[in-house]
Amino acid sequence: MSDSEKRRFKAHIDGKDYVLIGKGSVDHMQAVTDLLNEQLKQIHEAMPSSTEEQRAILIAFNAISKQFEVEEKAHNKEVH
Repeated sequence: MSDSEKRRFKAHIDGKDYVLIGKGSVDHMQAVTDLLNEQLKQIHEAMPSSTEEQRAILIAFNAISKQFEVEEKAHNKEVH
């Protein structure tokens, strides 16, 4: 299987099982799953009364914020 082909990956996230489909390697998908679970755990510990939806939105917000930071840094390198 080439790196550009999509593959199925079984992930256990926040106590639930998911089947994800993507182009990432198994190692990549597992690393993302592990990081996601760690971040969900940290948010739950900091905000024990938060709902699954609130934790998911915070994770998504943080991920998009980080993406903007990376894109801004890349843009700044191109300009200079």
